[in-house]
Amino acid sequence: MVLCAILLAQLYAANLQQAMDSLMGNRAGAAVALDVDSGRILAHYHLKVAAQRLAPPGSAVKPFTLLALLSSGSPTRAIVCRRTLQIGGRQMDCTHPASPDPLDAVAALAYSCNYYFASVARGLRNSDLMETFTRAGLTSRTGLYAEEAVGEIIPPASVEARQLLALGEANIRITPLEMVFAYRKLALQRNLPPTVRNGLKAATEYGTARLARPAGVAVAGKTGTALDPASGQAHAWFAGYAPADSPRIVLVVFLEQGTGGRDAAPIASKLFQVALPAP
Repeated sequence: MVLCAILLAQLYAANLQQAMDSLMGNRAGAAVALDVDSGRILAHYHLKVAAQRLAPPGSAVKPFTLLALLSSGSPTRAIVCRRTLQIGGRQMDCTHPASPDPLDAVAALAYSCNYYFASVARGLRNSDLMETFTRAGLTSRTGLYAEEAVGEIIPPASVEARQLLALGEANIRITPLEMVFAYRKLALQRNLPPTVRNGLKAATEYGTARLARPAGVAVAGKTGTALDPASGQAHAWFAGYAPADSPRIVLVVFLEQGTGGRDAAPIASKLFQVALPAP
């Protein structure tokens, strides 16, 4: 029985690794899948890149911004999105479907509403974001690679800087390994606030990460698209875990060029399908 279980685990890991290599092809970027319970690497693509590439996380950081809001005791009020948004000379307009109705926190996370998160960031203290992001492990070595880089967060010096940090667009750079480990912490939290849990599930049901959800598998996750100031190119993120209500695998896909919803999410969907085939 034990030998059979070991052989099945080896076959499972081999299939997932083969799928990851095939789906990533020769793309510049990285991908890592972890076992939620043990933290063990199940499959990886360009592990050195995952450990050493520092990049802005974009909207993939918004679940942690929402955690900062909840931890601060501030109300998660519904807000009408005005769609146009300029922060410190940067145009950060929303691209989700327009609605005259206010967005609550769950829908704002699902649709990745920049206007919502920039608005709530105004009421946060700098320490709220800094402490929550640090506690999540976004600036900590994971121990999964011998020569890891360490993420960095620049303390905001203005409201605009705090807003950009809350959106993951500036004043923060992290590695894909730090991202996957932070999402593993979300997956392991039995007391994860329902607003965050439901927002991550809604993102894959009808929001920006809907292409990350394969048929028959419930996924919780978030996409991100961020401008890299060094290259001037937009790069893509997906980070999430599945099954959503009893997580077994946590995954991050990072692409040097692309968008989270269009490019990273479909890769994640196929990897989840291989890892967790529908019965």
